[in-house]
Amino acid sequence: MLVVTIVMARMTRNEEAQICLADSSSHMKMEQDAIAAKISKMRPIRLATLGLAAVMTAVVVGYYAFDVLKQFGL
Repeated sequence: MLVVTIVMARMTRNEEAQICLADSSSHMKMEQDAIAAKISKMRPIRLATLGLAAVMTAVVVGYYAFDVLKQFGL
């Protein structure tokens, strides 16, 4: 998940805030659209890694809770 976050941050680090650009700066708008397209392609990967991290956290917490209950005979 950290790797995906770093990649997305590197892609957007030079991108300015999404603003309405004048027609005279169409090159800049094309660059921003390309960056936005790359980011939107990575969004499912980011959500999948976030979901996997949440599931694994729940598994570890559940395992330790089960172990505590087993040790104390509750």
